[in-house]
Amino acid sequence: MESQRPFLRWLFMGIAAMALFSVLFWGWVTLQNRESTLAIRPIAQNTSVPDGFSIWHHLDANGIHFKSITPQNDTLLIKFESSAQSAAAKEVLDRTLPHGYIVALQDDESQTSAWLSRLRDTTHRFG
Repeated sequence: MESQRPFLRWLFMGIAAMALFSVLFWGWVTLQNRESTLAIRPIAQNTSVPDGFSIWHHLDANGIHFKSITPQNDTLLIKFESSAQSAAAKEVLDRTLPHGYIVALQDDESQTSAWLSRLRDTTHRFG
C-alpha cells in the first residue's frame, strides 16, 4: 500500500500539470488570434458609404484577406482574422479611397469603452 501512494501522487500531479498547461496554451492561442474590425465612415452626411465590392477589389488586389464586409448604420465594417491584416488594409484603404472617408479601427473587444461612451453621452442631473 505504501509503494502505490507515491505513484498515485505523481500520476495526479502529472494530470494536473497537463491540465494547467492545456489551459495556459489555449489562453495564449486565443489571445494571439483576436479578430480585428475596420470601420469606414463618410465624413460628410450627404456622402454615401463606399460599395463593398469596390472595397473587396482594393483589398484583393493587394493580397489582403478578410472575413466579412457588412454595412451597418452608415458604416461599412470589415472583419479580419488578425490586427496585422487590418493594419495593412487600413494602409491600402487610406491610399485608395477618395478623401471624404474615415477608415478607423473598430474596438470590438473592449466593453469598457462602450460603457464609458454610454456614461459620457448621457446627461446626469444631480439634486
